[in-house]
Amino acid sequence: MSSCVKPMQQSEHPVVLLHGFDSSCLEWRYAHPLLEDAGLETWAVDILGWGFSDLETRPPCNVASKREHLYQFWRSYIKRPMILVGPSLGAAVATDFATNHPDAVEKLVLIDASIFQDGTDNMARSPRILAYTGVFILKSFPLRLYANILALKRNSLSSIFDGARIGRLHCMLPWWEDSTVDFMFSGGYKVSALVKQLKQKTLIVWGEDDEIISPKFASRLHDELQNSVLQKIPDCGHLPHVEKPDAVAKTIVEFIQGDIS
Repeated sequence: MSSCVKPMQQSEHPVVLLHGFDSSCLEWRYAHPLLEDAGLETWAVDILGWGFSDLETRPPCNVASKREHLYQFWRSYIKRPMILVGPSLGAAVATDFATNHPDAVEKLVLIDASIFQDGTDNMARSPRILAYTGVFILKSFPLRLYANILALKRNSLSSIFDGARIGRLHCMLPWWEDSTVDFMFSGGYKVSALVKQLKQKTLIVWGEDDEIISPKFASRLHDELQNSVLQKIPDCGHLPHVEKPDAVAKTIVEFIQGDIS
């Protein structure tokens, strides 16, 4: 039920790239080829209910369903411990998955992680009509454009427009609004208490000029994780893998190879 970018090669350490909230695997359009060029088996997968998921059967899009869908994807295609990479809310997805299926995850990479902002309970208490109104606004081009301006520190105007267009492609799917509201009313991800339970070696990547999630949370995450290393990307905003794909790919490769510890 998900679209994904399949790897062109196999390697000892499969890398599975997730995406942020209400995004798609196209978020990795710049960094994915660089990881493949480095010889890594690299997958980019849409989280159930986001991206280009095929939801014609209308499955629930809560946390449990997203976790089970990712597990079945791993069991069907990966079949061995993976490097799970999650940016922004994708980091919460990765944290939730790694604590529930520790044998499936060898290492974690968390990028500008939305870890300490638990759940969507405030949205869940709103009238459903307001939720649909908010979701309708969420797919508007001006809002997507503004989000890209906030997220990117130093990118050209053409790159910002490109990000806005690609970032809203999946919103055109007929089930997108229902699945997004379903997730909001389910309560969302609440993983801050799970951070200290993570046993996997973890790379934390953070843009030094992130204006969406403060870099102070990078230090907090580093302190709370048992086995982590922190790499900050200078002159970079909230989406390092979009804005500085070369630096992010290089850091991930070095982490997998053991050159960062």
